[in-house]
Amino acid sequence: MDIVSIRDFSREQIEHVLKLADKMVPVAKGEERSVLLEGHVLGSLFYEPSTRTRLSFECAMTRLGGRTLGFDEPKGSSVAKGETLADTIRMVDSYCDVIVLRHPQEGAARLAAHFANKPVINAGDGAGQHPTQTILDLFTIRKEKKNLEGINVVVLGDLKYGRTVHSLAEALAMFGAQLTFVAPPSLQIPKEHLKQIETMGHKPKISSSLEDSIKEADVLYVTRIQKERFPDPAEYQKVAGTFRIDLNALKDVKRDMIIMHPLPRVGEIAPEVDATEHARYFEQAFNGVPVRMALLGLVLGASK
Repeated sequence: MDIVSIRDFSREQIEHVLKLADKMVPVAKGEERSVLLEGHVLGSLFYEPSTRTRLSFECAMTRLGGRTLGFDEPKGSSVAKGETLADTIRMVDSYCDVIVLRHPQEGAARLAAHFANKPVINAGDGAGQHPTQTILDLFTIRKEKKNLEGINVVVLGDLKYGRTVHSLAEALAMFGAQLTFVAPPSLQIPKEHLKQIETMGHKPKISSSLEDSIKEADVLYVTRIQKERFPDPAEYQKVAGTFRIDLNALKDVKRDMIIMHPLPRVGEIAPEVDATEHARYFEQAFNGVPVRMALLGLVLGASK
């Protein structure tokens, strides 16, 4: 079983993962011990920088009794000598039981799954998909709101290049959430993802004004404007710093509205917001551990 796109999952399958992740929380916190994946090896191949995704996968594997090998930047591997992705995957496939891949090129995870005999988990492929982030986001929202259906989610920031948003928006539509996309026109959600959402019977709202959208939000999902994805630095400068969530921006929001962010942030959420009752992004980051524990257990045919 590969995990390449959120489209590979049905609603029932996602719900199953969420239930398994619930059971994994005590192990993720170190309150219980597990040897569920003892003897298994995870191949961690990160062609792009990562903190939360890479470390949470390694933490998940370690908490379940397994081990990890791999690299966190390609210049420390034979990739720097010109080795192709296909050859790297074939080689790592012989060393481990599951491969976690982050790559700058959209479609790289699907290609890796073609060449690997072992399960491949997409940890982000360019501006494509980030399915495990999506599931931990759903886990966080459900934990805070008790339900996913009918909630009002405002998604803010880089919706064009943000792979996190692409996966999450489609999954939230699958669960019947109400979506509002807030971004500069040049960074709005791509038409292909909008069309996918509309085929599920939902019509998201499109806006460039946060003030008009945030008042009715149950969840505000903030994303970083990703400088590294822009082909033209001048285009990035036009939109850098467009939105900033500070205390003033939160003055008219619902008391129980929560703020999420896949992190890292680079100024789009002011530090003073961290101490408010709305901030949930650090809890969200922790939730990557039990969710990825559940996913590793499933792809390796183990259960808690």
